[in-house]
Amino acid sequence: MRSVMTLLFAILLGMAPAAAQTANPAEQFVSGNIRAGLAILNDTSLDTSTRTARFERFLLDNTDLGRIALFTLGSAPATPAQRDAFVAAFNGYATTVYRSYFRNYTGQTLAVTGSRQNAPGDIVVRALMTDAGGAALPVDFRVRTDGPRPLVMDVGFAGIWLAVTQRDDFAAFLARNKGDVAALTDYLATRAKAIR
Repeated sequence: MRSVMTLLFAILLGMAPAAAQTANPAEQFVSGNIRAGLAILNDTSLDTSTRTARFERFLLDNTDLGRIALFTLGSAPATPAQRDAFVAAFNGYATTVYRSYFRNYTGQTLAVTGSRQNAPGDIVVRALMTDAGGAALPVDFRVRTDGPRPLVMDVGFAGIWLAVTQRDDFAAFLARNKGDVAALTDYLATRAKAIR
């Protein structure tokens, strides 16, 4: 599970921008956030703790982690209190994974190459990630634009969506643990502590 979350946050906001022409608000949102995230990561006037806190806040402001958490939980039966506890644990887990990734930032580039509309307010922004050696990987960002501001909902690599993969991982955990959402919540909290 950690590797999926690490990839999500590594790709989502921590890469250097490549020149790109943006044609719509979703593309502009992805391209602009790459630049803004990089500016935080490269701000040498900040100590590591402050830079990490700012980037974490930036991450939380530009993704809908609550919605992602509920999607990854799927249709598992849970009380409202269990769902709230799961969302809180998921948020803590996700931001902890981000902090662990922060130490491994390597300066990949990302160029927005276009987008397609899934449904009104649901846009997939296509991009190309290139590493220092020139190897390229297509990356898709699912962006919701039907709220007060755009938010990233998922990231996909070659057609494999990370939130969907995370949901499958959680479903497997729940299947092994008699559908116990509290056990999954505890597992995420324990994993977050171990990653720190």
